[in-house]
Amino acid sequence: MRVVVGQGSCGIATGAKKTSDAFKNAIEEKKLNVILDKTGCIGTCYLEPIVDVYGDDGKLQTRYVKCTTDKVGEIVEQHLIGGTPVEKYAIAAADEEFLDKQKRIVLRNCGQINPERLEDYLGIGGYDAAKKVITTMTPDEVIEEIKISGLRGRGGAGFPTWFKWNAIKNNQGDHKYMVCNADEGDPGAFMDRSVLEGDPHSVLEGMIIGGYAAGADEGIIYCRAEYPLAIARLEIAMAQAREQGYLGKNLFGTSFSFDIRIKAGAGAFVCGEETALIASLEGERGMPRLKPPFPAQKGYWKRPTNINNVETYANVAWIINNGGQAFADRGADKSKGSKVFALAGKIRKGGLAEIPMGMTLRDVIYGIGGGIKNDKDFKAVQMGGPSGGCIPKSLIDTPITYEDIVKTGAIVGSGGMIVMDEGTCMVDMARFFLDFTKKESCGKCNYCRIGTMRMLEILERITNGEGRDGDIELLEELCNKIKDGAMCGLGQTAPNPVLTTLKYFRHEYEDHIYNHRCTAKSCKALISYSINDNCKGCTLCARNCPVEAITGAVKQKHTIDTSKCVKCGKCYDNCHFGAVEIQ
Repeated sequence: MRVVVGQGSCGIATGAKKTSDAFKNAIEEKKLNVILDKTGCIGTCYLEPIVDVYGDDGKLQTRYVKCTTDKVGEIVEQHLIGGTPVEKYAIAAADEEFLDKQKRIVLRNCGQINPERLEDYLGIGGYDAAKKVITTMTPDEVIEEIKISGLRGRGGAGFPTWFKWNAIKNNQGDHKYMVCNADEGDPGAFMDRSVLEGDPHSVLEGMIIGGYAAGADEGIIYCRAEYPLAIARLEIAMAQAREQGYLGKNLFGTSFSFDIRIKAGAGAFVCGEETALIASLEGERGMPRLKPPFPAQKGYWKRPTNINNVETYANVAWIINNGGQAFADRGADKSKGSKVFALAGKIRKGGLAEIPMGMTLRDVIYGIGGGIKNDKDFKAVQMGGPSGGCIPKSLIDTPITYEDIVKTGAIVGSGGMIVMDEGTCMVDMARFFLDFTKKESCGKCNYCRIGTMRMLEILERITNGEGRDGDIELLEELCNKIKDGAMCGLGQTAPNPVLTTLKYFRHEYEDHIYNHRCTAKSCKALISYSINDNCKGCTLCARNCPVEAITGAVKQKHTIDTSKCVKCGKCYDNCHFGAVEIQ
């Protein structure tokens, strides 16, 4: 029997290590013939900590969810010793659908193998694709297979992967580099982190194959330092791969040599732009450079350089093993294969979902994600992070393809999907993303450095109830000028959240400015709290008020002193009788 505890960052944050220690102590104390193991995140982050129990035949018997330490004793006694699963702690059928409705390629091994043990990866065919490529295929044949697959970069713009590999192959250089962009910076995005933590060898193998196709001899993984677990598991995987001859000199007995190293980045969002990333690799401040020349011509140390993100490389070995056509068959039109999305925000089932391109937003949000928390109305979904835009409820049946999402004003981006309900103020959402891009601007060009600041000032004024006639028109003018004048992708896409919210939720801007009212009842400067006749005098609101702004006797109607109220909303959240109103 084997007990496997999910120990990705999400699991550890909810106590998975403590759960694992509790199982370890119980197994040792009772001298059970049970193997305790670990794995990465399987994607159902909302159910962490997750514990899988496998039988002696290697088959999964039971998946326990929200398995905190207080449940361990009962599982050990009833299941590990008694042989009967504890059904009340097991995953529900509705939650199993979260995984069943997905089509996994990138996440195929996450939550299935121990990411720190090379034998697990080899046991499922790991490095077979690299061996096949290096020993039996030419670089042109590899690139052709990637071309057939239709794989596009999964980091943002969706540029054809084969084209980038072919470009670096055709450029001369004494050294060429394959770079993995693991500097995942979008708020609410955690796809790359989970892959690096749960299946690091798949990324290494993808880089080896890409290096062979492009004629590169060195790979570099640029990973943000805020991902310590990902970096630690990458280092373990790289050491194991070198020891077994999958990295280093003369791979598989051929003349091809390729090794990989890690560069920890400081977490600058602008370093997601490839020329800024290259500048950071060279020890300079991460600031974009003019193109051309493109990195495939003159990149890292002015040598031919290819940059793809984690998810792109994680697809490669599967494509080689199964054929490019098998990957293309899973997609739609020009958007082939599957794509990983991080579901966050006001959604019931937050986590990672890998879906075939072409599914609709409705399929993902309601079919996989379970809909909106607390049965509230769906309002919009932000896709593409700060570089993307907000897609409204009226467009929920939009297919998830690069082309269809761009038509809405958003982008697929790296795969962040932040779901919003009726209580989300779209003006404040635009302000949040502008605050982010303003802080992350490298400051190299005036349009981005100053333009985003001016836009943020206007949005802050509007959400503070100080909006002025003409602010909407000024925002639109600034958006268009920044898109046209900014030097790199960060500045050029920074206006997208504002443009899409103006396009689909203009009435909310107008309400803020002309009626001094926040439609979503979210902006503190434009709302007030009061207590109606439903009040039963239970005193819960008064006891939870941090500034003692609520008074009233037990079983008597309470009142709120608006001069003291800080609008924290705790009275509203704690009232069970609908007595607290937001106006």
